[in-house]
Amino acid sequence: MNRIQPKKSLGQHFLKDMGIASRIASTLSGEGYDSVLEIGPGTGVLTGFLLERNFADFRVIEIDYESVNYLHEHFPALKNILSGDFLAMDLDHYFPDKMAITGNFPYNISTQILFKVLNHTEKIMEVTGMLQKEVAERICAGPGSKTYGILSVLLQAYYDAEYLFTVPEHVFIPPPKVKSGVIRLKRNKVIKLDCDEALFFRVVKACFNQRRKTLRNSVKSAFILKAYDHPDMGLRPEQLSVGQFINLTKWIEANRILSE
Repeated sequence: MNRIQPKKSLGQHFLKDMGIASRIASTLSGEGYDSVLEIGPGTGVLTGFLLERNFADFRVIEIDYESVNYLHEHFPALKNILSGDFLAMDLDHYFPDKMAITGNFPYNISTQILFKVLNHTEKIMEVTGMLQKEVAERICAGPGSKTYGILSVLLQAYYDAEYLFTVPEHVFIPPPKVKSGVIRLKRNKVIKLDCDEALFFRVVKACFNQRRKTLRNSVKSAFILKAYDHPDMGLRPEQLSVGQFINLTKWIEANRILSE
């Protein structure tokens, strides 16, 4: 079977190892949702194994028109092939109920994909997939780790994050210059954070944007407060758990000068 040539400009490296594709497809638990969306299926290496899972509602979204045509031709059982950009996709229109997302995520938009997930935590029950290993490790890192950062805190506030396995470079066309990592994010029981969620995002980003500084310095740069005597102010952001960031957000909200 002749496959189309992948386009490097799309930031996609196409998986050629069927064993790894099967392992990725099996990472979806199928718990708490009936709909699954695969992002960037390319020539369908992962898609075929996902079809075998027989999800009630399985769709793919692909931005490259040649890949879309290839999928239509070679996967007649795949009835829902969406042509377009996931980042511009109206998820509520296509998925009114709970859903999961999976895929071999293009490296150049993987972070943007995950920030979009954060905008739909009430809908997206599970995310599994392959990313650049460095990004995958960062997402799953805990407090005290050098890789623990903004995505770690924001995603782990809503999801249980698990690093599943590493994928070597040679199983892709074209081979990337870095290893990949497969992760699973499963929605936790938090319906809403115990703080102003928009402010929580601001606090986390402000702190990690100056991660070498103590919280006192980064908070002073971002917020005008009545006082800066929170007990964690002498710590650096990578030392705080999600719960500590929530408590810090509540304290900042109570001490903000609203005219800022």
